Amino acid sequence: MRVQPAQARIIPVMDLPVSGLPTCERYIENPSKGLKSMANTPQSKKRARQNERRLAVNKARRSRIRTYLRKVEEAIASGDKDAAQAALRAAQPELMRGVTKGVFHKNTAARKMSRLSSRVKALG
Repeated sequence: MRVQPAQARIIPVMDLPVSGLPTCERYIENPSKGLKSMANTPQSKKRARQNERRLAVNKARRSRIRTYLRKVEEAIASGDKDAAQAALRAAQPELMRGVTKGVFHKNTAARKMSRLSSRVKALG
């Protein structure tokens, strides 16, 4: 099970209660599972740092794409076909960029674009 970013929190060792835990530089605190130790090797520590940075970048990118998709949904809900088409044209490259960057699977993006474009087309 993947830990949601808002739930996981990395805490330094000095904040841990002394309870016979193995000495490690960092731990992950997960509300459902308690404390989980991270690997000790330099490579795994670097990968953890890289993963934290990528998580922030991917989270921002996913949020940006969802905003574009929400604008299309709002234009469809308002019934304005021209605004919906313009929003769809703006959302398409963002969604495809998300596929290129690995945020979305290509079939997921294709499915979203197909469903949105058919809804925009049906506005009449």
